[in-house]
Amino acid sequence: MGKFNGFNPGGAGNMQQLMRQAQKMQQDVARVQEEIGNTEFEASVGGGAVKVVVTGKKEFKSVTISPAAVDPDDVEMLQDLILSAINEAVRIADETMEKEMSKVTGGLGGLGLGF
Repeated sequence: MGKFNGFNPGGAGNMQQLMRQAQKMQQDVARVQEEIGNTEFEASVGGGAVKVVVTGKKEFKSVTISPAAVDPDDVEMLQDLILSAINEAVRIADETMEKEMSKVTGGLGGLGLGF
């Protein structure tokens, strides 16, 4: 009496196990998002002329500009350095988030689990 009208009752246990695994993965994803979101990432460009600190949530914490980088005759260079530092800090944060997420999800990606 393993089947009832083509339904295998043993499958329900497997589905419950799968749902528990999905729920745990979702909790792990939320934990990693919180941890990485609160982590600060720093990027420095131009030999330390410009330093940017950003969180994993992409909230900018600080921008430090060396006085030697401030040249009134070459404002464009300073602007480029600032943009480069910002882009690098965000890239590092994104890369770290992606790497940590893949540890949790095993490379499964979204799968409708809310991440």
